[in-house]
Amino acid sequence: MGRGVLEVLLVDAKGLAGNDFLGRLDPYVVVQYRSQERKSSTARDQGRNPSWNEVFKFQINSTAANVQHKLILRILDHDNLSSDDFLGEASINVADLISIGVEKGTSELNLARYSVVTADNSYRGEIKVAITFTAAKVE
Repeated sequence: MGRGVLEVLLVDAKGLAGNDFLGRLDPYVVVQYRSQERKSSTARDQGRNPSWNEVFKFQINSTAANVQHKLILRILDHDNLSSDDFLGEASINVADLISIGVEKGTSELNLARYSVVTADNSYRGEIKVAITFTAAKVE
């Protein structure tokens, strides 16, 4: 497939599900590409409409065409007294983005909202991200 850097701009989320014991959500996002994971900061006291504005980078080094190229954004609620609660996740297929980037040197998915799927497979809220792939220079 290709080599390079996948850069994810995590902007915000709107209308998240879930209710905390004390009525406050402190959401954060675990961004995963294959075996690589990055964790956002916790959006303290921002409730169902948190904002992060953080950038995460993933090294892409894949020559196999049959490998799944999916970006998973898992949203969790930070809890001090118990385990963190799963609020939902969004999944974005980045195979075409990587292919085009390898061909042209760079490609991007402009800022867009993606539906958040909860544990019961219903849609609740959305998360806004932009994604850029920059191919490694071939020497």
